[in-house]
Amino acid sequence: MMEHGKSGFSESGLRRVREVLGRHVESGQIPGLVALVSRGDETHVETIGTMRHDGGAPMSRDTIFRMASTSKPVTIAAAMVLLDECRLRLDDLVQEWLPELADRQVLRSIDSQLDDTVPARRPITVRDVLASTFGLGMDMTVLGTPIMGAIFERGLTPNLPTPVPEQDEWMRRLGELPLMHQPGERWQYQISSDLAGVLVSRVTGRPFEDFLRERVFEPLGMKDTAFHVPADKIDRLPTLYAPDPQTGEFQVWDEAKGGRWSAPPAFQGGGGGLVSTADDYHAYFRMLLNGGTHQGERILSRPAVQLMTTNTLAPEQQAARHAMATENVHISFGQGQQGGWGYGMAVRTQRNDYAPIGQFGWDGGSGTSTYADPENQLTGILLTQVGYTVPAPARLMTDFWTTLYQAID
Repeated sequence: MMEHGKSGFSESGLRRVREVLGRHVESGQIPGLVALVSRGDETHVETIGTMRHDGGAPMSRDTIFRMASTSKPVTIAAAMVLLDECRLRLDDLVQEWLPELADRQVLRSIDSQLDDTVPARRPITVRDVLASTFGLGMDMTVLGTPIMGAIFERGLTPNLPTPVPEQDEWMRRLGELPLMHQPGERWQYQISSDLAGVLVSRVTGRPFEDFLRERVFEPLGMKDTAFHVPADKIDRLPTLYAPDPQTGEFQVWDEAKGGRWSAPPAFQGGGGGLVSTADDYHAYFRMLLNGGTHQGERILSRPAVQLMTTNTLAPEQQAARHAMATENVHISFGQGQQGGWGYGMAVRTQRNDYAPIGQFGWDGGSGTSTYADPENQLTGILLTQVGYTVPAPARLMTDFWTTLYQAID
């Protein structure tokens, strides 16, 4: 008998969610996962599989995952706190706190040599950084250009052979480069999310993580969210795999003990540095659905949440984001086709799968997917330990969202 009210999920629908997720683990392509779904007051958690490809401990509700790019929607909250308190304004020039970004030069064309530039038409603003339109980013459609080579060589993005340096050195290296596009001209991925963290740190005079913890993590009870995993929790962190793209053979990308997240990083990267759990992320996304409050305490103002979770991009700014999603399907496996972008997260502006317009959140290259949907008061969090070198995690995510939307009662 179906006894669920309007707020929840159907039992047959939840059964299908579990069956479909289980199928991915049984296939051998996903070692284990934690999935959390909530609607109204109802929350369901599934834990399937193991912490390692070759077995090991079972996944549990408090397993800690490397959040990768799903860090972006969470870390941006620190900047929104500063907007709420009028310690930052959207149209302030960032050079007041980030003097390394004053007097920018802009490449004449995207494949120009680094000294073939024109002056920036205007300075970079806080708005440009928060909206990911300040002029530099990871553009997978222009790999092989001098500017992308320089970004990689300088360690300005994580997960590459060159380690990311500490914050002030990172800024110095960033300041040596010309912009790829004029400030405010087009959306670009990743670097702006890390830059937003540096901006927060410079404005507050504190490490980025300290401010995030005090103003976001602690009030939300996000006790396992941080930029590294302390020794007493390291057993809760699974091995991260990046399977061989050709053969699908499992390859370890990061071990828990002695790995990249086992000690505090030199750079606290808002773009991809967090570790967290399903319940911690649930608290954060529920807070956004609640218009900025958590258990009666206000974390962000309602207008701040509305600004973050509304598309801010004009169609011409949007072109690069659309191309990244649709022209690289063989690399992205179809992820990222929501249309819009707010601050730190995707915002769905087009109906092209089961999710409605207005859904917001993002996916991570380590096998993480986190979204909330105001229309259905729905949150979904899917966490695994397989990187995007193969289609398996993206297919798992697609099936998770397909079944989750079917399960709405």
